[in-house]
Amino acid sequence: MSGKTIIEKILSKASGKDVWSNDRVWGEVDLVVIRDFGGPNAVLEFEKFTSNGKVKDPEKIALTFDYQAPAKDMKVAQNQTLCREFAKKQGIKNLFEVNWGIGQHVLLERGMIKPGSVVIGTDSHMNLLGSVGSFASGVGNTDIVASWYSGKLWFRVPETIKVIFKGKYKEPVSAKDLTLKFVKEMGTDKANYKSLELCGEPIDNLSLAGRLTLGSMMTEINAKIGFIQPNGEPLEFLRQRCGGELEIVTSDDEANFVDQIEINVDKLVPQIACPHSPDNVKPVEEVEGNPFNEGFIGSCTNGRLEDFKAAARILKKAGKIHPEVRLIITPATKEVAMDMLEAGLYQIFMSVGAMVTNPGCSLCTSGHHGVLGKGDVLLSTSNRNFLGKLGKGAEVYLCSPATVAASAVEGKITDPRKYW
Repeated sequence: MSGKTIIEKILSKASGKDVWSNDRVWGEVDLVVIRDFGGPNAVLEFEKFTSNGKVKDPEKIALTFDYQAPAKDMKVAQNQTLCREFAKKQGIKNLFEVNWGIGQHVLLERGMIKPGSVVIGTDSHMNLLGSVGSFASGVGNTDIVASWYSGKLWFRVPETIKVIFKGKYKEPVSAKDLTLKFVKEMGTDKANYKSLELCGEPIDNLSLAGRLTLGSMMTEINAKIGFIQPNGEPLEFLRQRCGGELEIVTSDDEANFVDQIEINVDKLVPQIACPHSPDNVKPVEEVEGNPFNEGFIGSCTNGRLEDFKAAARILKKAGKIHPEVRLIITPATKEVAMDMLEAGLYQIFMSVGAMVTNPGCSLCTSGHHGVLGKGDVLLSTSNRNFLGKLGKGAEVYLCSPATVAASAVEGKITDPRKYW
């Protein structure tokens, strides 16, 4: 046989035997995560299936409250209470309350995600952890229950596409612009249930925040996982948080890839995904001047400190936002929020009229503050802009923090290079 890809190596280790693409295997799961959305149903199904039995290993389970945190109504509050009681009864110590922030980011900060690990969860964007070399996947309730009960889960080993990025670009063009160009070129069919290995100089130069941005949109192209090999600052982050030696999984030179794609980001300009699909991507300059009335900077895609620094640089220089624009700022985690506070970013945002909210998922779905009314138009740094996702009769554009900030100043879609 030929050499192995990253996913073949990870699932070979998890299953205890040599596996190859399209094999079906039972593999050990390192971490099973539920959140306050979807998680309560998994709890109820587990208790029914096991007649209120015990999970196999509470140390390999985590609960995160990030979807509607703190609870917005009685139903949400009761769901969160259900999860808290389950954690207490099962002896699960890894419960991250409503003040912690977005689950995947919190788990990273807490050193619970290692390269080569197998992680599943109820969040469809769990696979963003591929950006640090972990095989992570969003799954349904039955898969969660099976993993809690047995410690294992069934997988079909994905085929792998190698994606090589080439070229260079200059700020304020960012990882989000690279990601949107990538989404446009890949489309929504080519990567269906595929593992991607993302490499090349532009990828090697990405910060941890930039890699999370790219990793968080693998779901939007229907990829199973997108792996980025940890190096530089992201690798140092993992070493500090995880402690001990880390085993970095790489593909063999003779590994079998079903396809190899090159994406050139040379002279990349700011990009924007227009309604109503993440792959409906155009250069910002092509839609410049289109009106909007709400902006959002945050989410698992662009909720790190460097994202807010880019926006704050523009807003500080301009000194204001347009009076008809509502701008919502949401840190990904409590740690990010504290770093923002220390860096003086709260002062900048609030002085120009932006609203800074508690850490969490925020404006990814209609379950949050800032939901749109009919006719509203949102510029968002999130990862989805489907019709009706944030309000019936509304439109959503996806773009970088710099583009949202520059546009918020003028009250219309604006190329951020104007204010950089």
